[in-house]
Amino acid sequence: MFDGYDSCSEDSSSSSSSEDSDEEVPSLPASLPIIKTNGQVYTYPDGKAGMATCEMCGMVGVRDAFYSKTKRFCSVSCSRSYSSNSKKASILARLQGKPPTKKAKVLQKQPLMAKLAAYAQYQANQQNQVKSKTGKFHVKEQNDWEITNKALLRYEGFDGDSGRDFWCNICVPDIHPVGWCAAGGKPLVPPKSIQHKCTNWKAFLVKCLTGAKTLPIDFSTKVQQSMQFPFKKLMRVEVVDKTHLCRTRVALVEQVIGGRLRLVYEECEDGSDDFWCHMYSPLIHSIGWSRGIGHRFKRSDVSKKLDGQVDAPGQLFAKVKDVDQSGEWFKDGMKLEAIDPLNLSAICIATVRKVLADGYLMIGIDGSEAADGSDWFCYHSTSPSIFPAGFCEINTIELTPPRGYTKLPFRWFDYLRETGSVAAPVKLFNKEVPNHGFRPGMKLEAVDLMEPRLVCVATVTRIVHRLLRIHFDGWEDEYDQWVDCESPDLYPVGWCQLTGYQLQPPAVLASRELPPSVTKQKKKSQQYKGQKKRVMLQLKEEVQETDEFTFPQGTASDLENNGSGCSYYIKQEP
Repeated sequence: MFDGYDSCSEDSSSSSSSEDSDEEVPSLPASLPIIKTNGQVYTYPDGKAGMATCEMCGMVGVRDAFYSKTKRFCSVSCSRSYSSNSKKASILARLQGKPPTKKAKVLQKQPLMAKLAAYAQYQANQQNQVKSKTGKFHVKEQNDWEITNKALLRYEGFDGDSGRDFWCNICVPDIHPVGWCAAGGKPLVPPKSIQHKCTNWKAFLVKCLTGAKTLPIDFSTKVQQSMQFPFKKLMRVEVVDKTHLCRTRVALVEQVIGGRLRLVYEECEDGSDDFWCHMYSPLIHSIGWSRGIGHRFKRSDVSKKLDGQVDAPGQLFAKVKDVDQSGEWFKDGMKLEAIDPLNLSAICIATVRKVLADGYLMIGIDGSEAADGSDWFCYHSTSPSIFPAGFCEINTIELTPPRGYTKLPFRWFDYLRETGSVAAPVKLFNKEVPNHGFRPGMKLEAVDLMEPRLVCVATVTRIVHRLLRIHFDGWEDEYDQWVDCESPDLYPVGWCQLTGYQLQPPAVLASRELPPSVTKQKKKSQQYKGQKKRVMLQLKEEVQETDEFTFPQGTASDLENNGSGCSYYIKQEP
């Protein structure tokens, strides 16, 4: 990774010519240990002891960087390969009368280059700071809010000049650990604006990188592995019917991006009737879930599964907590407060309309329910979207009273007396508040749950225990949404870039930078807002009652870059 830095002052032809040679290198003196990377052997710069040899591939390297407690193997793959091939290898050894060995062909490298690459690999193997399974990297900015996956970078050679600092997503394929260019025979060049500042970039890098830390060698691989998801195309699931929230339908997985699923309802032939949600969304379930808890379900016109279609295994879905319904429990008619599923900026008066199995409840919003209950919504009793009566008053949140209710300000005691109802006991609600770390003003990427195909630039504007008020940048406050801190629809800055999902820019930026036609397409439709959405749902009563039925409660058993690079370091602001 380092040979390009001397391209301005020194000839590197000897290095390039040697790379085309297939000659074996004579064995090095015992006083000068070696490290092998990608079939190439490099000397370890200071020649200290503590080296080890991989018993599987023959690689020689720093002992502390080897895998397992016994330090017998250079990697997990070698350890597993040795285990699976040990019997075969021992048989061959006995037949040949000698232990199995692996003689590696190596290429001679320029001495200074070899030392640099070897030292870089050693530092990479010692780097253990980035360990999260999602490959997240946190850097504090001056205003003390965290930007996940992003790092503030400065090219080596700019010293104290922060004018060229830039933010970069370190999980993208163009980011590599120190030593990557050298291992791949690629030039590493300084930015043109500072090439004149140094005549010997090799020596400069040796000085700068001594004792420095870098990304692990397998960092990119780990990131890619974290982007593999169990849901596959043509898997069948049950998902909420977007035209009738009270029931579910069978849908097929059509596309998977970053764990987000594009589902197409099974009876839709052209794929236009789709629905986006995350694979851990509470809106999707395994086939047979509706039958198991007694939830309303729309039968599909498709008589049998087509080739390639398979029911998604139950273990792929988000799990809910087990609850004990034998004692005091929710009952039909109990009152509570709930986030309106058709207007997520509002918390409204709600009623338990039906108690299902496994802790699930059908909830209706008082004053705006459809006569047939088509807008009832299924919440689990542990859902962070339902609250006991008085929650909004205690936390100074505006509570939306039933439509047409004139006795304002709203008081729960009077309302319960007038309706002859009781409030659901407080002890039945979820009281857990995780240490989520969110703070007002933090930026993130969030799904617009009213149009779930859109992921938008957003800001956390308020926090109430585990509840977050999400504001979509550039839009009016009426489009804000209440979202749980552990919602699978909230993502760190840079998530869309990492996964390839389209990020919707703030409305102000979109209108200023994009053509009018594009701006119009990116605007959020208001047809999903509150009463307007409910009117639209009522107009879509195209499905006859014979196509819909309610299961009795039971169990499911009843049924690439340009080849060059630059070196930069991560700057952490105080």
